Amino acid sequence: MSQAFSDIAFTPAVRAMQTRMGSRKNYAQLDESEDRRDQLGETEAEFIAAQDSFYQATVSETGWPYVQFRGGPIGFLKVLDSKTIGYADFRGNVQYISVGNFLNNDRVSIILMDYRNQRRLKILGRVQIIGLEEDAALIARLESQNYRARVERGVLITVEGYDWNCPQHITPRFTESEVYVANAPLRAELAALKNQLAASNYTAIAANLSLPTPNLADGALALVVTGVRQLTPRVREYELRKASGGSLPVVAAGAHIVVPVRLLDTAGAVQLAQSTRRYSITVVSADGESYKIAVQKSADGSGGSLAIHRDYQLGMALHCAMPGNNFPLHVGSQPAVLIAGGIGITPIHAMATTLAGEGRSFTLHYAARSQQEAAYVASLEAM
Repeated sequence: MSQAFSDIAFTPAVRAMQTRMGSRKNYAQLDESEDRRDQLGETEAEFIAAQDSFYQATVSETGWPYVQFRGGPIGFLKVLDSKTIGYADFRGNVQYISVGNFLNNDRVSIILMDYRNQRRLKILGRVQIIGLEEDAALIARLESQNYRARVERGVLITVEGYDWNCPQHITPRFTESEVYVANAPLRAELAALKNQLAASNYTAIAANLSLPTPNLADGALALVVTGVRQLTPRVREYELRKASGGSLPVVAAGAHIVVPVRLLDTAGAVQLAQSTRRYSITVVSADGESYKIAVQKSADGSGGSLAIHRDYQLGMALHCAMPGNNFPLHVGSQPAVLIAGGIGITPIHAMATTLAGEGRSFTLHYAARSQQEAAYVASLEAM
């Protein structure tokens, strides 16, 4: 038994060229393979589902080949079964070259690239065009939810053969989101160094001026800022510990804490009278000795977030109100659906952590302005 890709691609002329160049013996084994490779396996299906683009080649009635780039959200090329893949054909530049070629010749060649891991999958197949009114259920299966694009038709591809290509000469490339996630440890280290520098500078200035350690409000829970980390360009995380040391009050996912702030008056001066703001406790340390809150700096808000970003430094003492919880996670074993937008991820992050730790089933939908603005995205993806 021979491999299907070999039967199709290795024409007599190709085989003659392989013989002439001395490579025919390297591919002769494909003519005696136990694996026909005309049906996609689990490895191929997972690879296809992880891609956000591919290259598609068609042939016109005049014999000219045409290569088109197809892009969309991750997984827009669907594996329907081991012999069938398909995609929703989005409206583009309305040249319709590929679609026109399909009407005359249903053959197609596809290359899917994984530049990061230097892998590529080649698929040969035959195409069937599906109109929107022809099979609405199938079109729905091919569509990508929440992707803003006009679907004009469905394209079904019957797999005739596939082959994993040699990684040689594939230059590694990385998407913006992949670089952002990979650089997370570096950004965290840089933020920690900046915080250490700011703290040392503040301590030196305070010592020279004989200033007391900053202290805000008179709540029942005395805390100290023991960590500051920049999560995104606008979101900063603050670690809070008990001033006297030891365990903090036990809280459940969805809990909040009320912290003091010093707002600016209309003239831009810091008010003597203090105010408070409520923030979700997004992380509780395993030993129960620290809370973490995440504050998004908002120029068009009431000034609380600006005050925290301006004032909160390492070593600052805060007298806060005791934690409360007006947004508790449901109790029980039933699955959960978590929905968050922007900085609204803070209580949801705590809930996701709790659910994952308890082994409970949950789905998270998280919307943000961009990958860079999505706080905690790396830890959530790791879950």
